[in-house]
Amino acid sequence: MLAADTLASYGSLAMFKDVTRIARTGSYTLVGASGELSDYHALLDKLKGLAQANANFEHGPAEIYSYLRAVLYQRRNKFDPLWNSLVVGGFKDGAPFLGSVDLRGTAYEDDVIATGYGSHLALPIMRAKWTPDLDEGEARALLEDCLRVLFYRDCRALDTVVLSKATATGTLVSDPYKLETDWTSASFVAPKAGGDGDGGW
Repeated sequence: MLAADTLASYGSLAMFKDVTRIARTGSYTLVGASGELSDYHALLDKLKGLAQANANFEHGPAEIYSYLRAVLYQRRNKFDPLWNSLVVGGFKDGAPFLGSVDLRGTAYEDDVIATGYGSHLALPIMRAKWTPDLDEGEARALLEDCLRVLFYRDCRALDTVVLSKATATGTLVSDPYKLETDWTSASFVAPKAGGDGDGGW
């Protein structure tokens, strides 16, 4: 399963709030991205071209991962990198796949992966709570917990998210939906002591 919020920022401005950053690539593979949105779209165009050039064969997630690693590494060698961190997930021939590729072409596979600020906040949560026998509901709840923490702690995050999954029957990306959040413990609800009542200190 892959998850992401739907925010695309322009510098510090939350410019677009309805951007889906996880795409289906054929029947077996999902590609999610953080970073530069136009570079991500350029990579998706490359993947469409790859599929059209091999119309009689559909690549699996491991092959898409290797292709993207080569593309990003080649662009890095030209000193013109594509500014993305990618997550490639999928399911083919009875085996799940999850891998990451960054703008330098550095690539690795793991059981849990996060990009951007999620590498600092979400990855420790997933490593603590993930087990190989999680069912779909538990995995969804874990990803929502991670996205909720990011929304609370990251000013470049949004509470509107999409979830996706890859199974033996194919890939699916959900429609955007809002996370349930609770701000009742925030300091602006119950201000800390120290003010003089007139806005001064």
